[in-house]
Amino acid sequence: MKQETKEKLKALMDRAVENKELAGGCLLVRQHSEEICYLETGMADVEAGKPIQRDQIYRLYSMSKPVAGAAAMKLMEDGLLDLAQPVSEYLPSFENPMVEQDGRLVCADRQVQVRDLLNMTSGLVYNGDPGLAGKHADAVFAEQERRLDTDHPMTTMELASRLGEGPLAFQPGSSWKYGTGADVIGAVVEAASGMRFGEYLEKTFFGPLGMKDTGFYVPEEKRDRLVTVYQADGRGGLVPYRGDHLGILNGMNRSPVFESGGAGLVSTADDYARFAQMLLNGGELDGVRVLQPRTVQFMTSGRLTETQREAFERNFSNMPGFEYGNLVRVMRTPERSATLNNEGEYGWDGWLGCYFANDPAADRTVLFMMQKTDAGLTPLVRKLRNVIMSE
Repeated sequence: MKQETKEKLKALMDRAVENKELAGGCLLVRQHSEEICYLETGMADVEAGKPIQRDQIYRLYSMSKPVAGAAAMKLMEDGLLDLAQPVSEYLPSFENPMVEQDGRLVCADRQVQVRDLLNMTSGLVYNGDPGLAGKHADAVFAEQERRLDTDHPMTTMELASRLGEGPLAFQPGSSWKYGTGADVIGAVVEAASGMRFGEYLEKTFFGPLGMKDTGFYVPEEKRDRLVTVYQADGRGGLVPYRGDHLGILNGMNRSPVFESGGAGLVSTADDYARFAQMLLNGGELDGVRVLQPRTVQFMTSGRLTETQREAFERNFSNMPGFEYGNLVRVMRTPERSATLNNEGEYGWDGWLGCYFANDPAADRTVLFMMQKTDAGLTPLVRKLRNVIMSE
C-alpha cells in the first residue's frame, strides 16, 4: 500500500476520533497473505489515558456470526448436520411453529429448517422488534438478563429452546429478517457435536488456527487489554457504557453459560485476521486445514430469493447490492453498492462497530475494530473502504 494511501486512512481515523465518532480503534489490511497496512488511533480507555495498542481485545457482538456460520459448515462437511433438517430435530420446542399474520397466530406452512437460521429467513426476530414475535423475544431476553448474575443463569440451549416456543414474524423461508438465528445455531451446534458451543469452537477453529485471544470471556491476566465501550452522551461527546446488552457481560470477566453465537465472542484484530485468512485461503492456514474449499465456497456464496433480498435491503438500506447467507453478507451487484466493491466480497460487522470483509477478487481482508454502542456499519468504515479500494 502506498504511503500516501496510509496517510489518507490515518487522517480519516484521527478526524473521526476528534469528532467523537469513536474513542479509538485500529485498521488492519492484508493482501496476498501479507499485512499491507496497520493503523491505530485514539484511546482504549479515555478516562485512564490508555491508548489503543495492537493486542487490544474487542467485543465482537455480531461479528461473532460468521464464526457461528463456519461452525455449522464444519458440522455439515463432517456429516453431522443437515441444513435441510427441521430445527426441531435438535430443539423440540421448534416442532409446531406458529406465525403472526395480521395480528393473529396461524400454523406455519412448514417447520423452520437449519438453513433458515443461517440465512435469517426463519421468522425469528430480536428483542425490541415489533409484533408478537418481538414481544416473545423481549420476554426471553429480559428473563435471560434477570438471571445473568444469579446461580441459575440461562444456558445457550435454554435460550434457544425458549425462542422456539414463541411465534415467528413470517412463514419460514418467505422473507428475511435479522434475528436470533445465530444464537439458535449455537445450540444446534451443541446438539449436533455433543460439546458446549465454546468448546467446539476452541477445538475446531481457535486452537488449530492459533487464535489465542478469542473466546466468550477474557481471563483475568488479559483483562487490562479489554477495550472500554463508549456511547454517545447526547451532547456531542462520549461516555463509558457499562450495560450487559443482549445478555452479554460487558466486563467479560467470567465464562458465561450462555455462549451467544450471535454476539458473544471477544477477539483481537490479529486473531480475527487469522480466521479471515483461513476463509480467504479456502479453509486452510499455515498448513492446518479446518474447512474444505468446497465448504468455504458454499458458505460465502449465499443467494436469497428476490423477495428475501428485497426484505434484506429494507432491513439494511445502507448495504445495497449485498445478499446474505450462512451468517455473512455477500456482494452480488457492485454497480448498485454505496461503496467500491468487487463481486463476491463477504463479511459482517457488529453492534460496537467491529467490521470485517474478505475480498476474494483482490485476495484482501479489511478489518476495523472499535467499541461504541449502536455503531454497526459506520460511515468511517465506508470511507476507509473507498480509499483502500480506489488505490
